[in-house]
Amino acid sequence: MITNTIAVMKKTFLFIATALLTTSLAAQENKQETAVNQYGQEVVSTDGQFKVQDGIMVLDAPSIGYKMWFDLRVQGDAAVFFGGPDFTDAKLDGSENSSHIGNGMSIRRARFAVKTQIDRNWYAELDTDWADGVCELKDAILSYTGVPGLEIKAGNFKENFSLQRNTSSRYLMFMERPMVTALAPSRHLGLGATWSKNWFWASAGVFGPELKGSEEATAKNDNNKDYGRNVGLAYTGKIAIRPLYKNPNTGLHIGGAVSYRNPSAASTDGYKVARYSSRNTTSINRKKYLDTDAINGLDHELLWTAELAGFHRGLRYETAYITRGAFLDKDVNPLGTQWAKGWYAQASYLLFGGRQNYDSDGAKPTRITPGRSWGDVELAFRYELCDFNTTDYFGGCAEAYSFGINFYPMKNIKFVINYQYNNNDRYANGKGKLYVGHDASGKPTKDYTKVVESDGKAGVDYHMISMRFQVAF
Repeated sequence: MITNTIAVMKKTFLFIATALLTTSLAAQENKQETAVNQYGQEVVSTDGQFKVQDGIMVLDAPSIGYKMWFDLRVQGDAAVFFGGPDFTDAKLDGSENSSHIGNGMSIRRARFAVKTQIDRNWYAELDTDWADGVCELKDAILSYTGVPGLEIKAGNFKENFSLQRNTSSRYLMFMERPMVTALAPSRHLGLGATWSKNWFWASAGVFGPELKGSEEATAKNDNNKDYGRNVGLAYTGKIAIRPLYKNPNTGLHIGGAVSYRNPSAASTDGYKVARYSSRNTTSINRKKYLDTDAINGLDHELLWTAELAGFHRGLRYETAYITRGAFLDKDVNPLGTQWAKGWYAQASYLLFGGRQNYDSDGAKPTRITPGRSWGDVELAFRYELCDFNTTDYFGGCAEAYSFGINFYPMKNIKFVINYQYNNNDRYANGKGKLYVGHDASGKPTKDYTKVVESDGKAGVDYHMISMRFQVAF
């Protein structure tokens, strides 16, 4: 009897203590007072609290819907290249050879962002990149989120066009996006709206200049000052269907996007100029084998893409086709429309029971859920083809086969190893700057019209092994 009474008293005491503690915390959380800010104005001051969410510190005031956190990301890369032709019989500057591919290391990204849910209806973000010691503006956003499923966004942000482009670099399957992603628009200053509900997702926006760095800003300002040129607007829309949205273990994404783009005054290639170029899916090798050079007389561009992606438990897959056409002003350039294009297919699998995840509001892949307490390991494979040989401009065509291993020791740390084989055609000569074969006399040549195939080979083919560490905190 005494034992039962003591047990009841303990339960009662625990209940009262828990209730008092909860009430005290709630009162503290909702406590508000009048204060004076640094400008001498009276403001409402609300108590908040710090939380740590998977290694990220968050300042939270739930009673007013406020949340603020820093979003930092560092990616350190290294790569070695082998198996490619060095053209050592071409002596440039004595013993140096510009066609040699140098191994290297770099800080691929060093991101510093401040993100704030100002209240339940408004969100703001400022994101910068400090890689190579140079500050580059990424996102500068104000969003209204007061209507469920709807987001209205203004500022500098990614256009909703390419699934690969919109996927955060934190959650990429490989170290770099496929080559054809170079055709897809990235961040531009503009206004956009996104609607997401159940199986349907749609986005539309109007965009102006690319505010990537000082070169783009200088081009924009000079075109405005010296020639009175408009900034050049672009109109982009996208739709995605998710028929399996009710299934937590399986997802399917079927999407398509289109973009109409006027010549941009912020283009560093010149006004009313189109140019399509890409590296071989690496940031260490800075050579752009694929490059059409300037296509003069641009009137407007038209882009479209079709994409299919999904996941089933630990399996993730994705494929897309992207094409971009330069429509020319016949009074300046009488040629027809110049189309650049390409596609890729990739898949990965988590080996130790982990689960792939999908961001419904963003219509893109997001962070995995590891299958073990120590993390998980992911194997990935990709094939890609990028063709910048248009009707009249030969910018080169390349394909790449990639194999990747991703190790997740914890949710905000990732180690990556990629192997890749690159196969460039004879036209991939970097605007005529790179050797792509030998002529009839056996001498190295940069002119694709003079290349004589040896053993059926022409163009620069090589292998690459690259590594990355990534931390987000």
